[in-house]
Parts: sequence; structure tokens; C-alpha cells
Amino acid sequence: MNAMKKSLYKPAVFGCALLWLLAWDLQADMRVPVAEDLYQDGKQALVRQLPILLAFSAEDCSYCELLEEDFLQPMLLSGEYRDRVIIRKLMLDNGSYVADFSGRQTAASRLSDHYRVFVTPTILFVDGNGTELAERMVGINTPELFGGYLDACVETALAGIRNPAALATMNGCRLAQPVTGTKLFSSATP
Repeated sequence: MNAMKKSLYKPAVFGCALLWLLAWDLQADMRVPVAEDLYQDGKQALVRQLPILLAFSAEDCSYCELLEEDFLQPMLLSGEYRDRVIIRKLMLDNGSYVADFSGRQTAASRLSDHYRVFVTPTILFVDGNGTELAERMVGINTPELFGGYLDACVETALAGIRNPAALATMNGCRLAQPVTGTKLFSSATP
């Protein structure tokens, strides 16, 4: 019996190690999509009735790496957020351009100026027209609590699109001054 346990032990350990390596490799390959065309993302968000999570990031920002590796990549990898939020990343320090919510090409850094994003990472929750739906998340100061707050903000943004009346009863993550209906960028799509 002891010899049988030993013969099963090595393949089990090898199998667990292989699964761990495959999971690690899969997560390493799961990159947060970089925003290239917010106009198209906005049209998709309007059709699917989803908010867009915009993560403003920078190349040499260790907190941005933490946000992506510990929170955004697992959100994408799990599949649980597919019908709750569209996740995009904007790189501010590499000179990249993006089509804004009206379809015009603009520098990612100019878009951050428009939204008054001055710190990375900053997460905005916007609708398909680029209007903020929930309180923005600036930096990461308590990683242990960050995931719960991130989920609360996703739910608030989603409710802002699908059930605005429910916002009155929700706690946390609401905009301190609700947007008055003016759009940051206009989209031709209804």
C-alpha cells in the first residue's frame, strides 16, 4: 500500500505543478486591451448596455502593474465580468493616440487632461458616450480592500445604465455630483 501511495504521489505533484504553470502562463498572456477606438467601444457599450472601465496607466508605474496583474487581468480571465463591464487601458506616457467617443483621433494624454486624470493608475467608469457613471478610483492604497471597492463601482456604473432608479438605494461609489446630462463627447449612435 505504501509503494502504491509513492507511485501516485509523483504524478500528482507533477500534475499540480503543470496546472499551476499553465494557469500562470494563461494569466501572463491575458493582457488588458489597450483602448484604440473608444467610439467603437462606446457603440458596443450602448448596444450591450454596459459601462466601460477606463484604466489610465503609465509604463513605469508599479501601482499600474499591480492593478493590471492583481485585479484587471483576473477580471478578464474569470469571464465573470464579460456581461458587466468593458475593460480598456489608456497608456499616458508612450505618445499613443486613440479615437475618442466622437471618433476623432486624440492623444491619450489629451484625453486624460479632458477627464482631469493627473495620477496613475486612475480608473473611470463611463457610459458609451464617455460620461462618468460612478466615482473614479485614484491610486491603490489598500490592496486588500481594493477588489471589493472595484466591484462596488462596477455595479454602480452598471446600475447607472440599466436601472438608474436603483442608484438612490445603493451605497458607495456614487458620483458626489451626478452628471447633469451634458455629454463629454457626443456619439452619433443612439
